[in-house]
This record gives sequence, C-alpha cells and structure tokens, in this order.
Amino acid sequence: MSEIVLMSDPRIAAIPVEDCDEPLLDVRSDVRGGGRGGGGRGGGPGTDGPLGAVDPRRQDDDGSFAHLREGVLTRLAHARTLLPDGVGLLFVEGYRPPSLQRAYFEGYSAQLRAARPEWTPARIREAASRYVSPPEIAPHSAGAAVDLTLVADGRELDMGTRVNANPEESAGACYTDAPGLSAEARANRRTLSAALTAAGLVNYPTEWWHWSYGDRYWALATGAPHARYGPRERPGS
Repeated sequence: MSEIVLMSDPRIAAIPVEDCDEPLLDVRSDVRGGGRGGGGRGGGPGTDGPLGAVDPRRQDDDGSFAHLREGVLTRLAHARTLLPDGVGLLFVEGYRPPSLQRAYFEGYSAQLRAARPEWTPARIREAASRYVSPPEIAPHSAGAAVDLTLVADGRELDMGTRVNANPEESAGACYTDAPGLSAEARANRRTLSAALTAAGLVNYPTEWWHWSYGDRYWALATGAPHARYGPRERPGS
C-alpha cells in the first residue's frame, strides 16, 4: 500500500477471516527465541523473554498483554536475529482482550468528540482509528499485533516519540514516515522496520511501533486472500 489506509477503511472489514486456530503463546516463556540482540541479554528494561526484554508498562493481572499467536512470535524471533549486534527488541504489548480494545477505542473517541464537537460520528471514527483500531477488526485482539521498540545498553533508543504517543500529543511524529525527525530517530526507525519487514510483518503507518502478521490489515497490505487470525477471547482474560 502506497497511501495510508486507516483501520476504519471499509476494505479492512471486508477481508474474510479463515482463522487457523493457532494458540496464543506467552512471549515471556516460549522457548523459540534465542539469537542476537542486547535486549535478550538483559539489554533493556523489564523482564527478559525469548524475544528480548518485556516491558511492564502494559502489564495486566493475568498476563494477557504478553501473548501472541504462534506465527507472530516465530517471525519476531527471526526479526531479532536480523538486528545489528548489541541492539534488541523491547516488547511492550501483544494480545489485548476485545473488551479492553473497545474501552480504548471508545475512550479516545470521547476525547476527540470533546475536542472537536463539530465533527460527525464518521469523522470521529476515522480519526480515532489513526491511533486505536475499531474493536471488531482489531489486530491486537487477534493476537496478531505487537507494539515494540529498540533497546541497547539498557536503554530505549531514540525513535522520535514515545511508544503509544497519539497524533495530537506528537504533532504527527508518531507516523512512521513523519517529517522533521532527527537523523538518529529516523535511522532507528529504519533499523526496526528493516528487521520486521524482512521477517514478514507489516507496519500500521500512523504508529511506528505497531507491527502485525496474519490479521486483516496484513492481508490488505500483502494481497493475501484472507486473514489468518481474527479477534478472539483468551480464557481467563
């Protein structure tokens, strides 16, 4: 896709899902990781897992945040081996229960309505989807999406904004190809993008930290005939 397609685009919802029923695996304990990268050797904040460091900022009581579909986890483990020596992944959030996704979407929509009372419901939905996916098609609720960044020598690298900065807060710098970034932040985004793209994931271009595989957005971006993963409930979440 050359243009920015938002999650609210009807083309996303129109893509069929043929869920392959892969399990949701805990990135903190699955054994497939290995490989190089500073995050996997205690190079970043948080608890180490096979993908590298796992950050607690989105941690929930039952650990749902640290789960991903098996195919996503396998590809992230491969991406980790493609990073430069001494650079690792910092995992922030994976699976998000549908009820939590809905709360995020409705909460951000309410903020936009308060700031822009003249906007129509359709425009609010479109604007909200720059930052939070509509719950019925959300990649996070399918276990197909991951929010992550880069670490080295025990610190997060400069990516231009914090993870989860919204468009208003960042003046649009959260967009992956935003203009005006420092040379360091631009280079770090390219490093992250090169590894994850080579491993088969796709980026949501309004959020440099959000990458997915197997969901409807991935299917549209790659031309796949259907999504491999749809939203699901995780037992106990």
